Amino acid sequence: VIAIVAILATIAYSSYQDQIVKSRRAAGVACLLERAQFMERHFSTALTYVGANPGQCDSEVSPHYQLSFQTAPAAATPRAYVLQIAPQGAQATRDTLCGTLTINQAGTRGEGGTATDAAQCW
Repeated sequence: VIAIVAILATIAYSSYQDQIVKSRRAAGVACLLERAQFMERHFSTALTYVGANPGQCDSEVSPHYQLSFQTAPAAATPRAYVLQIAPQGAQATRDTLCGTLTINQAGTRGEGGTATDAAQCW
């Protein structure tokens, strides 16, 4: 009986960890989409992406993901940007499927993990 309970507990814990990774990824995606909307609002008022500072994610997401522009040192060009959100800490080691997520001014979504399609991560 103890062995069966131990096996079931191991399976349950693994599933629990997978769900945590997925929920943190969903929060990271939401943050990335929110920051992309900020970039579009900046563009609609300034007619350029240059000078836009989308900021960081909230305190729930920031321990697990770091938001940045994809190409440094240039944050954005007048007509283009690529935002990325990179996993850090335990999220980086556990989320090998998606890895770093990106979105550009055209709304094109990307992933830097082992997924065969970005739709698996978004």
